[in-house]
Amino acid sequence: MHHSIMHTFRWCGDGPVRASCAGVSTPLEQVFLAAHDDLPREAPGSEETTALLLRLAGDLPERPRIVDIGCGTGPSTLPLAAATGGEVVAVDLHEPFLRRLRTRAATSGLGERVRPLVAAMDDLPLPDGEADLVWSEGAAYIMGFDAALAGWRRLLAPGGVLVLTEAEWTTTEPSPGAREFWDRSYPGMRTTAENVAAAERAGYTVQAVYLLPDSDWDAYYRPLACRIATLREDGVDPAALDEVGDEIAVRERFGAEYGYTGYVLRPR
Repeated sequence: MHHSIMHTFRWCGDGPVRASCAGVSTPLEQVFLAAHDDLPREAPGSEETTALLLRLAGDLPERPRIVDIGCGTGPSTLPLAAATGGEVVAVDLHEPFLRRLRTRAATSGLGERVRPLVAAMDDLPLPDGEADLVWSEGAAYIMGFDAALAGWRRLLAPGGVLVLTEAEWTTTEPSPGAREFWDRSYPGMRTTAENVAAAERAGYTVQAVYLLPDSDWDAYYRPLACRIATLREDGVDPAALDEVGDEIAVRERFGAEYGYTGYVLRPR
């Protein structure tokens, strides 16, 4: 997720490509859309991390009901459906993402167990107790960690579990350059200890916490960097591409100071 541009699209969808639904079309936003179109994923992560977090979630019903919030094109949706044998309601507000997900699900033989749903994560048209597992990779920050935990709790059936990944500081004293980047894009970002405490205050038991490895960031940034390089060769505005790629440069300089953390949470 390109956090420095995120607020432009903040309440218009669950993935980063929100300009089309917001009706915004500045040159920078157009370049942003071109750079992010049809990437393998829109946040740090991997199939290995999805599988690990699923194991950490513990026992689930034989065919669990799953809601994947901010699913994008389905980098976690499809592995979840395949691994659990369950049905997944895949939620995003950006319809092109869901069209690609529908095609990928059909190609994978999972079309009957993946139900795309166009909806905003803060206004989900789903009944209480709908899910044995609520999942969200790289998207909860759009609402904010606390709001996501409060808003999504009602979806969980008795014994249900919430799994999400969240951007966090891994130091209590970040460098000025790292702080400047995140203060303008996600000023509410906290440390793991602060989020653990917040989850417990919100009435959850923290069953597991897992810091995503650097390889999960590479899985997001390498395709993005390649796309930016291609756009440069095509003569796209270099200043706009520098802005779109700024998060990659920040990660290279300050990556030891922040990360994405997976949480496995059960309501008390």
